[in-house]
Amino acid sequence: MKNQLETIFKKISEAVRQVSELKQLEDIRVKALGRKGELTRVLQGLKDLPPAVRREVGQIANVMKGQLLRHIETRVEELKRASWTADPKLRPDPTLPGRPPELGREHILNRTIRDIEDIFRSLGFAVAEGPEVETDYYNFGAMNFPVDHPSRDMHDTLFISGDVLLRTHTSPVQVRYMEQQSPPLRAIMPGKTYRCDDDATHSPMFHQVEGLMVDRDVSFADLKAVLTLFIRRVFGTGAQLRFRPSFFPFTEPSAEIDMACVKCRGKGCNLCKGTGWVEILGAGMVHPQVLRAGRIDPETYTGFAFGMGVERMAMLKYGIDHLRYFFENDLRFLRQF
Repeated sequence: MKNQLETIFKKISEAVRQVSELKQLEDIRVKALGRKGELTRVLQGLKDLPPAVRREVGQIANVMKGQLLRHIETRVEELKRASWTADPKLRPDPTLPGRPPELGREHILNRTIRDIEDIFRSLGFAVAEGPEVETDYYNFGAMNFPVDHPSRDMHDTLFISGDVLLRTHTSPVQVRYMEQQSPPLRAIMPGKTYRCDDDATHSPMFHQVEGLMVDRDVSFADLKAVLTLFIRRVFGTGAQLRFRPSFFPFTEPSAEIDMACVKCRGKGCNLCKGTGWVEILGAGMVHPQVLRAGRIDPETYTGFAFGMGVERMAMLKYGIDHLRYFFENDLRFLRQF
C-alpha cells in the first residue's frame, strides 16, 4: 500500500505541475482527493490492515494529502499570476480604493432592551442586574412559589445541581434589589432567562424585563398608569390596552395586559387567533410574602411588579413572525434594523 500511495502521489503531483487552467486543476483535486478520489479509496482500505501497519500507513497518507493540497494551492497562485500577465485587464490595480469594512449593527434584541431601559429611566427607574445561575430560594421560595408548584419540576426548569438552577425569570433580582435598597425604590431588571421550552414562539434561552416599584400607598392605579405610558411609548399613542384578572404566586391581585392586535387592529387574524388582542405582559401588586422576603414591611409599604418577554415585544413591534430569526445571525435579517 505504501508503494501504491507513492505512485498516486507522484502521478497527481506531475499532473498538477503540467496543468494550465484553473478548471483542470479543480478536476484533478476532485479525482484525487474527492469522496471517490484515488487517494480517498486507498485510505478507505486502511481498515483492513493490522493496527500497527494501519497507523504507519495512515501517517504517510496524511502527509501526502497535505503536500498535495499545498501543491495545488501553489499552482493556483501561479496560474492566477500568469493570467494577469497574459491579460492586463485581469491584473489587480493597486491604485483603486479598497473596499470599506462593513460596519456592524446593534442586534435587534439589544436595541429593544435599550429602548425599554430608556423609557423606564425617563420615569425614574433604575436598572438592576443579578446572577443567571440562581438558588431555589431566590428563584421560587422568595417569590412565594409553593413547594409543589409545577414550575419546579425538571421538565420546566434547568437544574444544575441540588437547589442550584438557571433562573426561569428575572424576578429573583427583585428580591435581591429589595434586600439591598430601602423604599422608596423603582427599578427594572433586564436579562437572560432559561426554561425547557422550544417552538416557534419559545426558546430555551430568552430575555425578560421585570419591573418593581415600592413605596408608601402605591396602588393598582399607579401600575396601570406606568404600564399604559410604557406601552404607548413603544407602540404609539393609539395603542389600546385591557387588563384581565390573572394569577401569579408573587403578586396579588394580578393581571395580564393585552394590547389590540398590531396586525389586524383588533379585527381578528392568525396572530391574535381571531380575538383581536395579544397578551403582552403580566403584572400585579407585590405579594406581602415577597415584600417580607425582601426585608420590607408590607404593613408600611406596598408595591407593584411586572414582567415582559423582550423577544415578544420585538416580534410585535417589528412584525417578526418566528423566534429563530433572532438567533440565526442571518445578515439579511440583521441589516433590516
